[in-house]
Amino acid sequence: MAIKGGAHSSVFNQFFSQHKTAQHTKALIMKKTLFFVALATAMGFNNAQAVDWDWKGDIRYRYESKIQEDQDHSRDRHRIRVRFGMNAWINEELSAGLRLATGDEDDPISRNQTLTNNFGGKNIMLDEAYINYHPMMFDGDVNLLLGKRETKSTLFVEDDLLWDGDLTLEGITLQYGKDINGKQKSGFGAIAGWYSINESKSEGDPYFVSLQGAYKGEASDLKYDLGVGYHDFVHYMPGYDLNIVEFFGSIGGDLTETVPWKLYGQYAFNTASHDDNFFIDDSERDGYLVGLKIGKAKKPGQIEGSVEYVHLESDAVASEFTDSDRNGGGTNCEGIKLNAKYQLIQNMTLGVTYFNFNDITGPDKDLTNHLLQADVVVKF
Repeated sequence: MAIKGGAHSSVFNQFFSQHKTAQHTKALIMKKTLFFVALATAMGFNNAQAVDWDWKGDIRYRYESKIQEDQDHSRDRHRIRVRFGMNAWINEELSAGLRLATGDEDDPISRNQTLTNNFGGKNIMLDEAYINYHPMMFDGDVNLLLGKRETKSTLFVEDDLLWDGDLTLEGITLQYGKDINGKQKSGFGAIAGWYSINESKSEGDPYFVSLQGAYKGEASDLKYDLGVGYHDFVHYMPGYDLNIVEFFGSIGGDLTETVPWKLYGQYAFNTASHDDNFFIDDSERDGYLVGLKIGKAKKPGQIEGSVEYVHLESDAVASEFTDSDRNGGGTNCEGIKLNAKYQLIQNMTLGVTYFNFNDITGPDKDLTNHLLQADVVVKF
């Protein structure tokens, strides 16, 4: 139906009036927004605009072949691990971190995803999420961490005798002598932490408390690091307890200007009372690791290699948190680990690792487990 001129003019005027009113409303909203932004700026609430974002990540492609001496074929897998996150320096006293990673939420010590399941999608999980408060009154030497963070940035860690490299602890940590990135500073350092293992609405929820002290220094041309720690597991499991004392350290120097070397080791002992732990065998409480590393694959063309010997008895450490690659994971194992890395181009390394392990006790103690891993790692 045609609209007559008068009706058309009326509709136009109504539209123009509504449009003008909408423009006026938008202008008022803009003025109010600018007012509140100016007020927030004047009161110092604009720090978030100056956040220093540090984005980082890595992708690892791995071929893995595993066989036990009594088997007639190996288990061969292709696997990927992806980690991507950021550290945010919010102001001089506050920072935070977040990281996503592949993996299985029921497996705390692996971020690998096997290439399987008819090309199905792979899980992405929250791997790190933490707040780091470092008050300037302590000159940046003290960090209060709240949340979930990788173990080597949370505690003093020499190697993986107690903790797998993929493990991210959850709880509260007070650090002295580490920077905001989790690296140990020169001189004395100390750590106190509380970490929740599981929460199930009961009074007996398991957790553990960690206390550590360490000193990092130099003498002549040698660099060294010495430390001691105590990890008290509470309500770990009925009739079984872990009170772990650890000693760790390293010493190193330079063979040449571009070829460093380091000798390192760890020792752990479960001091829990036998009377309170009817599952614990007094003869299965010790664990130790000793290793030698030569070279550093930091620049294209550089290579590094290492060799380790590990002896880890059944009741020495928490079996579900130690390295997942040795002997299929867990404790009650001993053997040798060999590793070599080569940096092919900037940010890309090629690596190979070989594990030769067997059980310390049990029916399979004479059967050797072989594991070969070939890695391509890209960092960005």
